[in-house]
Amino acid sequence: MTLETSTQVNIKILEKEYQISCPISERAALLSSAELLNTRMREIRDSGKVIGLDRIAVMAALNMANELLRSRNVGESLEGNAKLRLQAMRERIEGTLQAGRQLDL
Repeated sequence: MTLETSTQVNIKILEKEYQISCPISERAALLSSAELLNTRMREIRDSGKVIGLDRIAVMAALNMANELLRSRNVGESLEGNAKLRLQAMRERIEGTLQAGRQLDL
């Protein structure tokens, strides 16, 4: 078990600077996440429909959580379809093998 050291990362969201501590291996992911969040919050702010940093942040978080849940549902649906297709293929193969064994007898 290795101990990973952390680093301080400066991010900027809606012209406000934040200093975040994270493991060195997650630095790039943190920067990408911050960039995505900043983009989403700018889009909401620029639409003029939501006023106030707190409300903009909550709307961005809700939108991103909704997208995450939808993508999970799509992934689960695809996984379920793949399992059904694999099961059907297995049954066909087993049926064919069983028929072949009966012919050999």
